Amino acid sequence: MFGAPPAATPDHVNGLASLPEVYRKADPRFTGKVTVPALWDRDRATIVNNESAEILRILETEFRAFADLGIELYPEARRAEIDEINAFVGPRVNGGVYRAGFAATQEAYDAAVVDLFAALDALEEHLSTRDFLVGERLSETDLRLFPTLVRFDVAYYGALRCNLKRLPDYPRLHAYTRRIYGLPGVAETVRLDHVKRHYWDDHEMINRRIVPIGPKVELDEGPVARAA
Repeated sequence: MFGAPPAATPDHVNGLASLPEVYRKADPRFTGKVTVPALWDRDRATIVNNESAEILRILETEFRAFADLGIELYPEARRAEIDEINAFVGPRVNGGVYRAGFAATQEAYDAAVVDLFAALDALEEHLSTRDFLVGERLSETDLRLFPTLVRFDVAYYGALRCNLKRLPDYPRLHAYTRRIYGLPGVAETVRLDHVKRHYWDDHEMINRRIVPIGPKVELDEGPVARAA
């Protein structure tokens, strides 16, 4: 739904009340699933694309003439490395939280959540010698990983049962997430109150009979403090 801030953002393009209306404006016969984001073409009055990774690439490569050239998210010299890390982050982290959260069986969940945290372990190690995933500057692959990390504790840890570890349990990934969050223009795009409400309110199809992997509870390690 569109609306007044801070609860939502108005539709400044078509003045519509909801995203389904935007999809039907593009195609009056549309009956499919409405998803975000959606890249709208004002001239043709239609949706160009609704896949986030593809939109990110389109804005970086096809709109360079209109961009602030102070930053390049997909530099030609680093494209092979960026594509390689995207191929790892996309299915194992961005998609991994959903494979775990929407698993229909205990077996599928167990496999997905173990794979997810193995991928996070690998990224934690990868960041031991660098501030960003590729080189020493922000790139496209950082902007693909960041949304999953910044939402991890408020959404995926609880609502999607990805609760073996929290983000602060990964010191390098936590610092990396904070580093990107602190870049100019990033923090105002993050609304954790919206994220939390969405993931707890809007996913009734999650199989609540599946037992989550965590959190770990340690009651028998170390000395027991006694009251004075």
